[in-house]
Amino acid sequence: MFDALEVVTTVIVGVMVGVEFSVAFVINPILNTLPEDSGRLGRAHGGRMLGAVMPVWYIGSLVLVAVWAFAGRHHQGTGLVVTAGALLVLSVIMSILLLVPINNRGRTWTPENRPADWKEQLNRWDRYHYGRVAVIIGAFTLLVAALT
Repeated sequence: MFDALEVVTTVIVGVMVGVEFSVAFVINPILNTLPEDSGRLGRAHGGRMLGAVMPVWYIGSLVLVAVWAFAGRHHQGTGLVVTAGALLVLSVIMSILLLVPINNRGRTWTPENRPADWKEQLNRWDRYHYGRVAVIIGAFTLLVAALT
């Protein structure tokens, strides 16, 4: 049962990392090259869609890592799991303090109501997102290392 917990947790966190990586390095760069307001509208839609799913995914991943750390407290690699959990906590804090406020504003923008600095806000979101992706890649790497 413990082995299943390790595998399920690692897969769920790994898929989350893949989604966030693709947003940062595939989806948003594609949307940024679209003409006129198409890219911004696409990002607004993505913000609404992923904004509904990602909180559950982040918190669910954190809970699974916490369960793994507790259940495996006497196993080798627990320190790596605890550190991965700390990185996931950092990613949640980054999300709440840095990314969610911009995302909440951006998902409501239309060509008629967007602020003058909308491009700067999207660029700021991208920079914060790159940092969050690095943090969750670190967490995922630690979980994989804990498996060995």
